Amino acid sequence: MEPVVEEQQRRPWVVGVSGASGTPYAAAVLRGLLAAGESVDLVVSRASRLTLLDETGIAFRDAHWREDLATWLARGADGKPGTFAPQIDDVRYWAAGDLAAGPSSGSYPVKGMLIVPASTASVAGVALGLSKDLLQRAASVTLKERRPLVVAVRETPLNGQTLKHLVALDEAGAVVLPASPAFYAGATHIQDLVDFVAGRVLDAAGVPHRLYRRWEGELGGAAAPRGD
Repeated sequence: MEPVVEEQQRRPWVVGVSGASGTPYAAAVLRGLLAAGESVDLVVSRASRLTLLDETGIAFRDAHWREDLATWLARGADGKPGTFAPQIDDVRYWAAGDLAAGPSSGSYPVKGMLIVPASTASVAGVALGLSKDLLQRAASVTLKERRPLVVAVRETPLNGQTLKHLVALDEAGAVVLPASPAFYAGATHIQDLVDFVAGRVLDAAGVPHRLYRRWEGELGGAAAPRGD
């Protein structure tokens, strides 16, 4: 009998974009994943389309998602078009209302899921297991399959109910990562602050990147010239 040779299986990261303000964070995470050679399955919630339109002027359309995604990821955090030139060949898009999509099942092979940015509504939906759309369902599947889930919550201030939901996610095994930029890395541009948060999301997922200057235990190190 011939030995069974398994083909290398695509195992993407699911990236869920919810309706919270912070679409530049999502764009930076997507660029970072693609630059690291990772495959991506993208879910853009209905509410996030309104936020994306408001923050960038881009209307994200199911029928033209590839064109709209390329335009979005090429834009800098300051809104300037053509700042980046990402390759999006290994992105697969799933409509938020498609509950029969691949990521809705635990048998669909993925590495984990990143929700960037995560609204309080999406946090509540995942914590309570509501599965109202594909983003919530994919996150619930990620938790039940014990895969990495990073929730980059973007809201302030946080009320008690949301804090309880975040604690529930932490107890379920998710990484709760507030979208809080740091300044020790020597940020001189809004993109630097965005990239810091995106880099921390990728750190939590174990994906290598060079999005920000890491702390090396030296005060004033951020003022030194970068070697890259």
